[in-house]
Amino acid sequence: MSESAANLAYGRPIVLEDGPFKGWTTWGGGADPYETLLGPFCYRVEADGSAISAFQPDQRHLNGAGALHGGCLMSFADFSLFSIAHTQLSEGVNSVTLTMNSEFIAAGDCDGWVIARGEVLRETRSVVFIRGLLTQRDKPLLSFSGTLKKITPR
Repeated sequence: MSESAANLAYGRPIVLEDGPFKGWTTWGGGADPYETLLGPFCYRVEADGSAISAFQPDQRHLNGAGALHGGCLMSFADFSLFSIAHTQLSEGVNSVTLTMNSEFIAAGDCDGWVIARGEVLRETRSVVFIRGLLTQRDKPLLSFSGTLKKITPR
């Protein structure tokens, strides 16, 4: 992330200006210190309006057995809930994860990006229901679903 990106306002989406995720979006100003520590987790909106999320795993993302840590994958899936629902969470709409379910399918490694794709199943006035799949080199790693609760800032 460029230095100018790191200095942007807390919680605002920023477009990365360099590196392997040049042109992808992430959250600025340390909006989520935990995700910042794990990531960067990034997303971009495709031509059809859907979102794709990605991150490049490295040694710090591994468990003791040398596979991607399940907690890291679940954290990335949680990030991806919000990118998948980007249309429903337009500017000014804040939300939190109300529920999240996940099923591990296969082990991942450090060889290639982990990608998340998914869909919004339903949106109501106050919640958004989402499901998705994490893959690496087209191999399914984790399926997930979740519900985001729209909240009004205090």
